[in-house]
Amino acid sequence: MGRRADSAPQYAPQTKGARMAVIRRISKYLFMHKGMVILCFCLMIVSNVLALAAPKLSQKAIDTIAVGTGNVDIQKVMIYSAIMLGFYAVSALLSYILAVAMVRLSQKIVYTMRKQLFDHLTELPVGFFDTHATGEIISRISYDIDTVNTSLSHDLLQICTSVVTVVGSLAMMASISPVLLLVFAITVPLSIIYTKYRSTRVRPLFRKRSQKLGELNGYAEEMLSGQKTIRAYSREGVILSRFDKRNDEAVEAYYAAEYYACQVGPTVNFINNLSLSLVTMLGGIFYLFFVLNASGQAAILPMFTISLGGISAFVQYSRKFAGPINEFANIISELQSACSSAEKVFAIIDEKPETPDVENAVVLSDVEGDVKLENVKFGYVPERTIIKDLSMHAKKGNVIAIVGPTGAGKTTVINLLMRFYDVDSGTIRVDGNEIREVTRESLRKAYTMVLQETWLFHGTIYENITYGREGASREEVIKAAKMAHIHSYIEGLPNGYDTVLSDDGVNISKGHKQLITIARAMLADAPMLILDEATSNVDSRTEQKIQKAMYALMKGRTCFVIAHRLSTIQNADVILVVKDGNVIEQGNHDSLMEQKGFYYSLYHSQFDT
Repeated sequence: MGRRADSAPQYAPQTKGARMAVIRRISKYLFMHKGMVILCFCLMIVSNVLALAAPKLSQKAIDTIAVGTGNVDIQKVMIYSAIMLGFYAVSALLSYILAVAMVRLSQKIVYTMRKQLFDHLTELPVGFFDTHATGEIISRISYDIDTVNTSLSHDLLQICTSVVTVVGSLAMMASISPVLLLVFAITVPLSIIYTKYRSTRVRPLFRKRSQKLGELNGYAEEMLSGQKTIRAYSREGVILSRFDKRNDEAVEAYYAAEYYACQVGPTVNFINNLSLSLVTMLGGIFYLFFVLNASGQAAILPMFTISLGGISAFVQYSRKFAGPINEFANIISELQSACSSAEKVFAIIDEKPETPDVENAVVLSDVEGDVKLENVKFGYVPERTIIKDLSMHAKKGNVIAIVGPTGAGKTTVINLLMRFYDVDSGTIRVDGNEIREVTRESLRKAYTMVLQETWLFHGTIYENITYGREGASREEVIKAAKMAHIHSYIEGLPNGYDTVLSDDGVNISKGHKQLITIARAMLADAPMLILDEATSNVDSRTEQKIQKAMYALMKGRTCFVIAHRLSTIQNADVILVVKDGNVIEQGNHDSLMEQKGFYYSLYHSQFDT
């Protein structure tokens, strides 16, 4: 019905509390699949415990070789090695099963989230779509949810695994050498402080990246839908320069986020490698004490002694301990991006749906079509009133034409009749029922609409015509098509009524698209009709034929016609002349022409050269 640019979607910066709220909401999706979550948790625990037990077996095998009287127990070495190999093999198998299970789990969650988002979009008021670009909404459904999917299937698994690995490795290192463990008391806090410091500066960059990508998608969608107009006015250069500007902004935002985020990984990796170097150096010194003790000399600082196998196991556990910290630093940027994307998805899900029907709302039935507007006042935004004081009465079976200059409020009247918006004050009644006290479904089913902006979906012509009345017979569809003067054209297509239209019917002309939507309206058996420049895309000869068919169709029905070509509404029962949100003149064509007022000048202005 026309997009308004009064406001644009704004997303507030993500505070710590907001991030936790987003994480809690994502957790709720996890708990929808408790069985699979428990399975994944068990697989993760068992897989990591087996992997953590392997270095301990390595320690025993090495110590069997390195320490003794010269007799090496090959059998024990082989047993330890075989068990260690078995542990690693089983751990790898369980890790593979876990990865597959997490992918399935994330798919289920993303399916639920995407379905919830799309279902909620169908419940939002028309005003939401008037203030949000289509490309941006599509970006939420596709890009942002895919980002969450990637985080759930990979990053979440990595974090959970890292927690188990870090805790397990810490316990194992403490059992081997508590003194060597003190090295990490310095390096780990250093890594955490640096990661937290950097993440607070990277997080806004990812929000900006997501915002710029949404803006780019919205602009691209808008420009692609207007290619004919762009080429007709030779505006390709201007459009390209504007796209380049938005593309540059998106690239810069993307680069800035990735550049500063990727600095975290190498820096934390350096700190971890530093800790491993200290562990190796101190471990070598402590091993000398162990050798002295093993040779029978007096024990020198027993708490500092460590075997060669102990050093090997400690280094392995050190890597297991440091690795997850480094990996977490690498995926922190992805997590921030996922939280930012989830925040935008939830922002739409949290949008208030259409106001629910009042309790005990009346269901309109056997509608006669008596419509009355009394002292209606309305504005899309509070500070800008469009309809100031509109009153009119459309009696049963009347054809009401609404004319006036651009911006007078003609389409707004249609929005109010269909209750796409509620009036600020005044009343609208259908058969004596205030429309805010009837169900929206029954109200909207009482109307059939044909708009200037045609809409067809991907499907056959037959399916498109029966959209408003599913289950109609082929004969009824053909009859409606004949009345709309589109039957001959359809029959001339290779598959007739079974011809598949591409998205929005781009494979047929605009005039034929309009005729199909008119046939759709003719097939629908509604007591009231709304025609908003319904014949604007057909030639004058076809328009005359359609007008005759429409008047036959409208017989006995209340019809509201918005027309800019006043010659098409000369036979209307009542013509309402709207200007600045008020009805300034009303009557039939002849009476208004006799008044020689605004309608008179408006009518003759069409023929001025």
